[in-house]
Amino acid sequence: MALFECEDVLKKFGGLTAVNSVSLKIEKGEVRALIGPNGSGKTTFINLVSGVYQATSGKIVFNGTVISNLKPYKISQRGISRTFQNIKLFPELTVLQNVMIGRHTHIDSGLFDIWLKTRKQQHEEDLNNEVCADFLKFVGLAGKNKLKAKNLSYGQQRLVEIARALAAEPSLLLLDEPAAGMNSQEKVELMNLIRKISEKGITILLIEHDMKLVMKVSTRIGVFNFGRKIADGTPSEIRKDPSVIEAYLGHGGLANAGN
Repeated sequence: MALFECEDVLKKFGGLTAVNSVSLKIEKGEVRALIGPNGSGKTTFINLVSGVYQATSGKIVFNGTVISNLKPYKISQRGISRTFQNIKLFPELTVLQNVMIGRHTHIDSGLFDIWLKTRKQQHEEDLNNEVCADFLKFVGLAGKNKLKAKNLSYGQQRLVEIARALAAEPSLLLLDEPAAGMNSQEKVELMNLIRKISEKGITILLIEHDMKLVMKVSTRIGVFNFGRKIADGTPSEIRKDPSVIEAYLGHGGLANAGN
């Protein structure tokens, strides 16, 4: 059984069809990429998977359970977390506090515990501090815990978002254009980080426009155009697919994509 599978997923906004009868399967351990022109439906698709939108029709299954109509927090509890195309941090909170927000599904203390500062609540807070600090170290932000998020560089803020998503301890991580705004060195470090995340056994669904990054880290690639999935294959297959070249990659733009 695939970790994730969707069948004939359709999303309409009034008369606009944003995602058109898409079927997709992701096996456990894959780094699955989605590529395509702006407006092709990629982010809408991730919003459907994470529960931000509900599908007009079709079925989305994760770990054998239909999640098509679940709220985002219910989907998160089942093991799916995400980053966003536009950074969504709390700028006035510290880096560590931003990451701790991702642990909300692992917090058992109730209002009574928090109000009375019970031993259970204090132990849980100490544990979450330690776990979140480890995730910051994992993404390369050791020593940044107490800085306000707004004082980090754009690329570092992207890493905070990834750390926050990892703090939920997902089985499927959705990365929506994580390389946006990064310089070339930061992109190399991001590639290494994606590989490290994959080595931890976390399956990844990646939306990204940087084709060099996509070709180097992905096991399989799906291609969207006008809301439809027009191709699906390994990086080498996608590089040679005539429909993909015509719709997105261009005849001269792919030759060095994997170099």
